[in-house]
Amino acid sequence: MKTKRSIAGTIILLSWAVVSIWPIFYFATIALRPRVEIIAPDPIYWPTFTTETWQKIWDEWPMVQYFLNSMGAVAGSVVICLVLGIPAAYSLARYRYKGREDIGNYILSTKMMAPAVVAIPLFVLFAQFRMLDTVWALMLVYAALNLSLVVWIIRSYMIDIPHEIEDAARTDGASDLRILWEIIIPMCLPGIITAAVIAAIFGMNEFFLTLIIGRKEAFTMSIALANFKGGSDGIIYNAIALVAFMAFFPVLLLVVAIQNHLSRGLTMGAVKG
Repeated sequence: MKTKRSIAGTIILLSWAVVSIWPIFYFATIALRPRVEIIAPDPIYWPTFTTETWQKIWDEWPMVQYFLNSMGAVAGSVVICLVLGIPAAYSLARYRYKGREDIGNYILSTKMMAPAVVAIPLFVLFAQFRMLDTVWALMLVYAALNLSLVVWIIRSYMIDIPHEIEDAARTDGASDLRILWEIIIPMCLPGIITAAVIAAIFGMNEFFLTLIIGRKEAFTMSIALANFKGGSDGIIYNAIALVAFMAFFPVLLLVVAIQNHLSRGLTMGAVKG
């Protein structure tokens, strides 16, 4: 009986894996198919594959620059979010002072603000500091957009950590900074990883402010996708698929590499508090 249940469970999991992986595989095949086959009115069951699209986007578009801009801006923004967000989350979770809950709610409410509201002020601000069209500006923009979410996720983890652990460390003479670095951060590491991955995904997908602040030299992969949606050639579906896959694949590798921590982070405390 147990053997039959095990076989049935394996079949179900394998079937679900195929269903989950199939869209990614199909997306990748579109990127390697000729455009003539993609726009053909009749379905083609045995497609041909070519590197023509790959050569086209690398020869005609600065894809290396777009890719490096994306990785640099996203990685920098995540570092900024964690450096600022972890102490802020610790303060909201552990210290008692007037207006603490109001400050926490205000921080979270900034995530509800539409990016279009701050587009012009940010453009003027970065223009005055001569930071327009730089990756540094995109780092700050992405960090500002995602910091509230990072703070709220990590805060919910820190609230669940027993106070007695910190009290014992203070009895031994540990400072608050040492407690945060050596006790709190290791204990809520799954939450920190979850917040970092979510911030990276949101930063990778940001389009509107990237288009305004980045302008040309600091364009990212999200902007590169827009280059293949118009013009005399129409919509270049295989190029869009290839560029989207390039933007998606690093995030996929990151999630696979830290899936154990990420799964714990998504199921423990990430929606509490």
